[in-house]
Amino acid sequence: MIDFHSHILPELDDGSRSIEETINLIKEAKKVGFTKIIATSHYIQDEYEFDVESREKFLEMINKGIKDLEIDIELYLGSEIYVDYNMLELIQDNKASTINNSKYILFELPMRNEIPNLKNIIYNLLGNKYVPIIAHPERYEYVKKNPNWLLEFLELGVLFQANFGSVLGMYGKHAEKTVKLLLKNNMIHFLGSDVHRQNSIYNNIPEALHELNKIVDKKMIRNLTDINAQLVLENKPIYTEMPTKIKKGFWGI
Repeated sequence: MIDFHSHILPELDDGSRSIEETINLIKEAKKVGFTKIIATSHYIQDEYEFDVESREKFLEMINKGIKDLEIDIELYLGSEIYVDYNMLELIQDNKASTINNSKYILFELPMRNEIPNLKNIIYNLLGNKYVPIIAHPERYEYVKKNPNWLLEFLELGVLFQANFGSVLGMYGKHAEKTVKLLLKNNMIHFLGSDVHRQNSIYNNIPEALHELNKIVDKKMIRNLTDINAQLVLENKPIYTEMPTKIKKGFWGI
């Protein structure tokens, strides 16, 4: 499996607090079946602003450390960018990262309120040959109220990444119900741990996989946990299943 979303690089954001914790997190990931991890540290202007060069140095150091420890797992660089009108410039100026220097950009949205002109931001990325990936939509209040919110963005070519923990109710029952609906209706393309601390989500991955088997078929699970992420790492196109509109009866939809 490939962990598409993690905060394992030490002391760069609100994730891992030390090299020791990072190594422990990687050991946990390996134990539950991950063979690759994409390190997507937050990039939030005026809060977490470590540039690409700084994060590459951390990644190189950690890669050397796990090699010395004979931990067979591969790490790749990315960012989880907090949505901003100048995201394109952040990438071009080597401040924030695409996923493994590909055309794919992972970013998150505000939790409570929709951002004005989001479509214009997406058009700008698409027009410059980037593929937007929105992180954990099931956690956003406006998506919980209306999961079909994703449809117009899916039609534009936006992809979506959900958190393993959401399937287990780690972000609340409402997020759990939302992510299960999104999965059943082909609106999610990647799964990530969004790990910040050891002894947390990685230990619950087997339970999350068991729950996923109740929601989608094995082919879809493989796409969500491996195939699509590998295509991103190789900067190749992803062919997605057609999403279906969620029927009325879910929180008033």
